Amino acid sequence: RREGLWAVRVHDPESGRLRAAPRIARWPEDPAARTPGTFTPYPDTRTVRVANADGRRRGLGLGGELVFTLGGRAVTLQVTVEAGGGLWAVFADATGAGERAAAEGGYRFRFLRTPAPGAGGSVAVDLNRAELPPCAFSPYFLCPFPPPGNTLAVPVRAGERNLAEG
Repeated sequence: RREGLWAVRVHDPESGRLRAAPRIARWPEDPAARTPGTFTPYPDTRTVRVANADGRRRGLGLGGELVFTLGGRAVTLQVTVEAGGGLWAVFADATGAGERAAAEGGYRFRFLRTPAPGAGGSVAVDLNRAELPPCAFSPYFLCPFPPPGNTLAVPVRAGERNLAEG
């Protein structure tokens, strides 16, 4: 159920289209993409309106900020706090608009999930786990685009990067 309407998705694991689906290309595992971070919750959840893959603007609830260091630079991502306490970020980086999108047909943003914050807001950030959004695979997913401020000037050459043939 979405926006007051019911929909049904049919999944056929034997589908020829599924068998012909492209594989996911990843950057090599990078130990430098694992870094400690700190989560600072907002006093109240904020909702920002962001474009979605279908062109409509919808609300995205943000529960706080995740700060970590990448490539010698401090990075801040606005994140959603998921039901189990883990964090979820929608982000873009310097590789999305440039090398991935132009040279490889890559997707312009990705998702990152982290475990729930520990004492003092400590969080293990592993960008090797950055993943393509579901809308990279099907036009039927309504992925939110990154909220303002979640486009990093630092390239993130870790995690999933694009869809590749074969």
